[in-house]
Amino acid sequence: MIFLISLLLPSKAIVERSGVIDAPLSTVYAEINNLNTWPEWNPWAAPGVAQKIEFSNPPAGQGAFYTWSGMQQDRPVSGKVLIRESSPEKGVYYNMEFNAMKPVAAAFDLKPSVDGKGTAIQWRLETHLGMLPWWKLRGFLADRLTGPQLEDGLTKLRNICEKKK
Repeated sequence: MIFLISLLLPSKAIVERSGVIDAPLSTVYAEINNLNTWPEWNPWAAPGVAQKIEFSNPPAGQGAFYTWSGMQQDRPVSGKVLIRESSPEKGVYYNMEFNAMKPVAAAFDLKPSVDGKGTAIQWRLETHLGMLPWWKLRGFLADRLTGPQLEDGLTKLRNICEKKK
C-alpha cells in the first residue's frame, strides 16, 4: 500500500530559496565561488556540522572541492562538495555528496537586482530520489526540513556581503 501511494509522489525533490543582497554581484560571487568562505555562512560547512574540512588547491572556481567529516547524533558523517561550473555572470553550480544520502545538484543563480544596485540570488538544491517509497517520503519533507537551513544560510551570506560592499 505504501509503495502504491509513493507512486503519486515526485521522484525529484527541489528546495529553493531566494532573496536580494544589497551588494554588487561581484562581491556576492566572490563569496560563493570561494569554498574557504563557506564555513562562515553555509549551514552544512559550519564548524558544528563539519568538524574536519579539507579544501582543494585552489579552493575557488570550477573543479574546486572540499571534503568534510564529523559526528552528528553520535554517528560519523562525511561528504564532498564539488564546483562543477562557475561564472561571474550566472553563479556557481555544484554537487554535494553525503554518506548514505542521495547526491544533490545545487546552484546559486545570480543576476543584478531590479534596481541594479544589488544582487538577486536563488539557492536551489535538487535531488533525484528514484522510486523507493522511503526516499520519496523524504523528498516530500525536503522543503520543510531543508528550507529553513537555506534561509539561515542566505541571511548569513547577505550580512557578510553587505558588510563588504
